[in-house]
Amino acid sequence: MSLTVAVQMDPLAGINIAGDSTFALMLTAQARGHRLFHYTADALNYADGRVWAKAHPVTVRPEPGNHFTAGDPVSLDLGEEADVVLMRQDPPFDLGYITATHLLERITDRTLVVNDPAQVRNAPEKVFVLDYAHFMPPTLVTRSLDEARAFLAKHGSVVIKPLHGNGGKAIFKVDADGQNLSALIEVFNMTWPEPHMVQAFLPDVAKGDKRIVLVDGEIAGAINRLPGEGEIRSNLAVGGSAEATELTQREREICAELGPELKRRGLIFVGIDVIGGEWLTEINVTSPTGIVAIDRFNGTDTAGAIFDVIEAKVAQRG
Repeated sequence: MSLTVAVQMDPLAGINIAGDSTFALMLTAQARGHRLFHYTADALNYADGRVWAKAHPVTVRPEPGNHFTAGDPVSLDLGEEADVVLMRQDPPFDLGYITATHLLERITDRTLVVNDPAQVRNAPEKVFVLDYAHFMPPTLVTRSLDEARAFLAKHGSVVIKPLHGNGGKAIFKVDADGQNLSALIEVFNMTWPEPHMVQAFLPDVAKGDKRIVLVDGEIAGAINRLPGEGEIRSNLAVGGSAEATELTQREREICAELGPELKRRGLIFVGIDVIGGEWLTEINVTSPTGIVAIDRFNGTDTAGAIFDVIEAKVAQRG
């Protein structure tokens, strides 16, 4: 089976291929004989029931600094000429992101979009996870300084983060004395129109923040991400480091409960974050990462597992 795979992502020139999950997916697709096209989300167009993008045919190679060759752009009809669209642009999960999901939703009767755009829109990382609050640390979603102060008084040190942030950006710890809480809420309220997330600080974050990848609802692998020197954030994008890990019984219980719902929603590639072996903090569906490090430590082929599912779903469509 040779498929036409359109990859909606950030510019290829700027990625770090040593750890980029989308690039790993592209390498796998190409190795399986699939044709690759690349475009950015702002290249999407709609008219007369058609959704198309100015897309470049690309070839990729694992050579830093020489990792792709792009051909001349073509108007690629995503509903008629593509078998698969990988929606892999990085957040922020803003109106541009949401609009892209609305446009891609119009082709899902003909083209497999991974992850399903309507479900991505309905399951932002730090909102979808609220459906599983029994696995979460104490959590408040608010714009109110008074509510944040009351939450801090009840739980001691807290972490404040944007509700639709990504990559560990703009995450702050506020200690029990509350210094800078009012200033942070003020800055957050000026910067973002939506509420913010406040969570009880988990000291076990010093032992790492586990990224577990699920493929079509099944566990594919995990890594433990350790915070850098002087950091509470363990995201690899902000200087965290990765190590091999095993799943706890609690983590397996979390995955067992999430898995069927992820599969039902068409969320094929998902990364969840768990602190201390028991506290679920995020369900990443927009552009999950981590598969390169997981495969390096575990000797697995997560990109291959993802494309096994993609190919099977395309075949089922006939």
